[in-house]
Amino acid sequence: MKKLYAALGLFAATLLSAQVPQAFSYQTIAFNATGAPIANGNVALKISILENSATGNVLYTETHNKTTNAKGLVNLNIGQGTATTGTFAGINWGTNSKFVKVEMDPAGGSNYTNVGVNQLMSVPYALVAGSVQTQQNVNNTVISSNRNNNGKGIVVVYSDNEAKGYYVSPTGGTGNWNGIATFSSPIIGSTASNYTVVVYSDNEAKGYYVSPNGGTGIWNGTATFSSPIIGAISSNYFNIIYSENEAKSFYVSPAGGTGNWNGTASFSSPIKGAISSNFITVVYSDNEAKGYYVSPNGGTGTWNGIANFSSPIKGAFTSGEVIVVYSDTEAKGYYISPTGGTGNWNGTVNFSSPIKGGISTAK
Repeated sequence: MKKLYAALGLFAATLLSAQVPQAFSYQTIAFNATGAPIANGNVALKISILENSATGNVLYTETHNKTTNAKGLVNLNIGQGTATTGTFAGINWGTNSKFVKVEMDPAGGSNYTNVGVNQLMSVPYALVAGSVQTQQNVNNTVISSNRNNNGKGIVVVYSDNEAKGYYVSPTGGTGNWNGIATFSSPIIGSTASNYTVVVYSDNEAKGYYVSPNGGTGIWNGTATFSSPIIGAISSNYFNIIYSENEAKSFYVSPAGGTGNWNGTASFSSPIKGAISSNFITVVYSDNEAKGYYVSPNGGTGTWNGIANFSSPIKGAFTSGEVIVVYSDTEAKGYYISPTGGTGNWNGTVNFSSPIKGGISTAK
């Protein structure tokens, strides 16, 4: 029997700059033939961008040689590998659908095994539009970035084990460095909203914020995880960091105040992905989706509501203050009123044949 040597865990794909980027980041966990993570090992990956379908024309291919961490996690930037077919800059993201194919050799050579093909949604279209960090995902493809977030004067710079914040108050004044966050294991990623930044390692995440009503940029609070962090996502005023079975949130109220960690959502099956809109985020596994919100008129960031699915969740779409999550045969909506209130699940539609796709006014 053919054995796969890697798990196509999650794309934690983050656009690399606020200008039109030429790369996005990717994470996965490499496994050996017995199913154990390859700890501190050298692995080789081949990444291909396909046109129109999972078996479509190859537009671009690149290779990477990477060393996994102690948990078997691999981090790389798609678009910054060694190109073997085409150029990343030459991809026309504005026409047709795009798919990403991942192949891996766990021995670090060129004997690649196909470990998955997934459709990309909004990440490439942000490349062509030059928009700042839009968000979408389908079938384990997670675009972990921001929608409609105009940054409000925070930059965090980090090394392997420490992160330092620079800020200017939204109400005016002098830009200053303030605060250091130290980590017990190497930092592997970060995510930002308009007034918050979270930096994370394998098992801990730390939040930096500046209050919307002014003041000093400050680190506040640490979230610890019982299993390795595999992804992150942001929306207006908050960030969510997640491992395989739990998701935790860092937020600041739109009305001002202190940035805080608040609430944990636990999952009975592995988390597959996440999606954000203006003031809401949904994190989902195979059969359940959980919503997080912060009210546009202020208040506490809160997890509220669970949607259960009878068949595996395939993906999600978003527009404004609405998120729709769908499986083969049903779609469920999570929303928050633009005038404020609570984020809620409301309504299910059922289909007699498999759902093929969708479209929103957010494109």
